[in-house]
Amino acid sequence: MLRVGSIVIRVDDLERQAAFWQAALGYERRIDDSDDFALLYPSDGVGPNVSLDAVPSEAQVPPRIHLDLYSDNQGVEVDRLVGLGATRVHWENRPSDADYVILADPEGNRFCVIDKSTDQ
Repeated sequence: MLRVGSIVIRVDDLERQAAFWQAALGYERRIDDSDDFALLYPSDGVGPNVSLDAVPSEAQVPPRIHLDLYSDNQGVEVDRLVGLGATRVHWENRPSDADYVILADPEGNRFCVIDKSTDQ
């Protein structure tokens, strides 16, 4: 049986991106990382790691893969993430009743914040 161990994001500025994703997710950073790789892990041990690989590349639009981050308080989380350096992404095909908000991290990697407050 397989499970997701780590989601890898290519980045240009490893330190800036590590700081953003640590603050965004409340993850810890592994101590013995190299100058071009950082592994971030959930402090409670629940969920996959997020690894940052300093390999220059351009963000693809639209991305072939992205993160969906779940929240019971979407508006507060979106505002918090924007305060950390994320930007809102406008998509003309987004339905008006969508349960997600599209954001991009400081380097343009897109992710969604999903409203889970109404889930049973």
